[in-house]
Amino acid sequence: MFYTYIGMANGQYRYNVTLKLFQRCGSGRQFPNPTIISIFDKTSNLRVTDLSVTISNQETISISNPDPCITNPPAVCYEVAYYNFFVTLPASAAGYVMASQVNYRIAGINNLSPGYNNVGATYTAEIPGNNMSPAAPENNSAFFTGSDLVIVCANNDFSYSFAAQDIDGDVLRYSFCEAYASTASGGGASVPPNPPPFPQVPYNTPNFNESQPLGGNVQINQNTGLITGIAPDIGAYVVTVCVEEVRNGVVIARQRKDIQINIADCDIAAASLQPEYLLCKNTQTITLANQSNSPLIVTTDWEFMDQSNNIINTSGNPIVTYTFPAIGIYTVKLVINRNQSCSDSATALIRVFPGFVPGFTSSGICISNPTLFTDQTTSVYGTPNSWSWDFGEASATNDVSALQNPVYTYPLIGAKPARLIVTDTRGCRDTITQTISIIDKPPITLAFRDTLICVNDALLLQASGTGIFSWTPLVNISNPATATPTVSPVTTTNYYVELNESGCINRDSVLVRVVNAVSLQAMNDTTICRGDTIQLRIISDGLQYAWTPAGQVIDPTVKNPLVVTNVLTNYQVTAIIGGCSAIENVMVTPVPYPSADAGEDQVICYNTSTQLNGITDGSSWSWRPGSYLGNATLLNPIAFPPRTTDFIFTVSDIRGCPKPVSDTIRIIVLPKMRVFAGRDTAVITGQPLQLQASGAASYLWLPPDNLSANNISDPVAIFSEESGSIRYKVIGYSEEGCADSAFININVFKTLPTVFVPTGFTPNNDGRNDLLLPIAVGMKNIEYFNVYNRWGQLLFSTRQNGQGWDGKINGRLQATGTFVWTVKAVDYTGKAYFQKGTSTLIR
Repeated sequence: MFYTYIGMANGQYRYNVTLKLFQRCGSGRQFPNPTIISIFDKTSNLRVTDLSVTISNQETISISNPDPCITNPPAVCYEVAYYNFFVTLPASAAGYVMASQVNYRIAGINNLSPGYNNVGATYTAEIPGNNMSPAAPENNSAFFTGSDLVIVCANNDFSYSFAAQDIDGDVLRYSFCEAYASTASGGGASVPPNPPPFPQVPYNTPNFNESQPLGGNVQINQNTGLITGIAPDIGAYVVTVCVEEVRNGVVIARQRKDIQINIADCDIAAASLQPEYLLCKNTQTITLANQSNSPLIVTTDWEFMDQSNNIINTSGNPIVTYTFPAIGIYTVKLVINRNQSCSDSATALIRVFPGFVPGFTSSGICISNPTLFTDQTTSVYGTPNSWSWDFGEASATNDVSALQNPVYTYPLIGAKPARLIVTDTRGCRDTITQTISIIDKPPITLAFRDTLICVNDALLLQASGTGIFSWTPLVNISNPATATPTVSPVTTTNYYVELNESGCINRDSVLVRVVNAVSLQAMNDTTICRGDTIQLRIISDGLQYAWTPAGQVIDPTVKNPLVVTNVLTNYQVTAIIGGCSAIENVMVTPVPYPSADAGEDQVICYNTSTQLNGITDGSSWSWRPGSYLGNATLLNPIAFPPRTTDFIFTVSDIRGCPKPVSDTIRIIVLPKMRVFAGRDTAVITGQPLQLQASGAASYLWLPPDNLSANNISDPVAIFSEESGSIRYKVIGYSEEGCADSAFININVFKTLPTVFVPTGFTPNNDGRNDLLLPIAVGMKNIEYFNVYNRWGQLLFSTRQNGQGWDGKINGRLQATGTFVWTVKAVDYTGKAYFQKGTSTLIR
């Protein structure tokens, strides 16, 4: 909001005022029309008038041709509404403030507190009063002229002008300042704002505040209003700039501009450096990189120059590291895309003066008493020459100083983050922060607040703190004006200590209880399991203790120590208070644990049992799990685990050690053997038949008749006579001695090698003659067995002996009929065999 002075009318001052509101294009919102503009007298903050003002003009501004050196440029477009009106006001001592509010801001503003809701905005302009000067009300306000069509890319260098003009020629001074919230919530029609002071928006501290609305890497030039720096992350940010109109050294009015800046996900091809770099600590080496990460940057060139502008180092790397040969002021130049599009360059000073160490001390921590700050900064190559102190008092605005050794009186207690920014004559600059604890009384630290002494003993009281100590009562006490007086009271006495630091006083007390004997009562004698750790217990008011024998006590100086007892032991304790002592004894009798031996681990075959053998000197015992034992209460039960199982042997005793003892035996159950003798088969006389057993480490075939050997896995059987079914049994043994057996049936035919095929079959799932299948004898292999219908359609094919057709086509059982089969095979001598025929399906 801004105004111009028109002149006098009937002894009053007349002004032409303009309110300028912005909103993003396409936001879907409407400007308030009319809007309410309220005027308040600054002398009393009372409302003077409320004006209803309609929109005078409306326009849309945007960037149509963004810089080609910006990658992924955002659309920048604003709708702007102008409200123009005239107002006539009488003279006022303090002047006036004009205010208008909108009841909403956009959602998700990054530098406001998460969860903020309906904070709105209030826009103001100030008219000076005649107490500053008689002509002050004849003022033309400063008005902002900087362009708002600015693209700001996240984490990139940027500049944004908040420059203003003042036709009166007043000196203008710029600063970041607090954004105002509205005094009403929600949307809808405009309503009058409440009188000042106006509420501040809730900033997302500590990263953002009214002085750093865009974070610590962005500054505003107080003389030009130009905002520069490295933009924060992507998002929307509220930025408010105040411009003070200074006339004859006096601030006569303060105007404001509040705008939401949208920081986009884009990159600017730029040579971006800090204004200067300080190597003022403990190094002469610097590492630099372009602060712009634009993909449009193709080449990077660095030049380091001394004070005579002589180039002392160059590099073409994106990141450069250089160690300067001597102290001094150097210049670095960065050039990107030299002789190409989007070329840019930047220079920066580098001050190389290591050995600059900021520091300060403070004394005085009492509220309402001065705190003295003493600069301790040192500089090897320069001299400290400026100091900017912020004493960290949040409730005050005058907690600053430019003196080297200032004094400040804190109005409130608490932790104060005192900060010093210091420079030297070489241009070095650094910041140091220390937390100062301001208290309403100086802290007193006491070594103890309650203690015992024996009558006639002397006791050293111990206190610490900053200031002057005094103790009372002055009875049986020496050195009462020190932190550590000696007392020797004859009765229980409360000693009071006072600490005075520059008039800031704290008090505390120590109770000294006086006794003429030590009370001591020990626990009863006890019996324990040998080697166990137990805690001995006493009831006593002693201050010190000594236990013997010390070698069996883990800490013989504590009241209730832990002890380890392997033999009958009399433990003696002495309780001490100064010159008084008392003695008691505790007898500890150790009883050995019962022994428990479950035996060695065993390995057994699957589905077999074994006997466990427990050995103990205890009086009772048990095994578990009992579900796999014949009798879990026997010392030597029979175990029949179905799988590898741990059996736990637990023993108890009645000799005085009540704790059970356990031992474990693992019974490893070997996997079930799966011996296989081979599939049943048929051969002809004279045909060698290779048997093949599997699933074991060794084998025995029974009977041994007609076998080449009966103690191998793969004997050869040759039969000279026709026989029905011959049944062989093979017994397989594992390496551990476990056994399993299997059978094979062999039919022997006295015929030439042939393939038998049934002339008919009945596929009714009765288990008899359900398949049309080949039964080969004397054959090495079947090359194919095919079944066809009467039209020559192949219905079934196999190469496996004994595999047949179930009379179905595509899952459907066929009707009674005759089907053709063909078979081709190779006999055991290698001769080819072919046969065909028919078979009838009977239903």
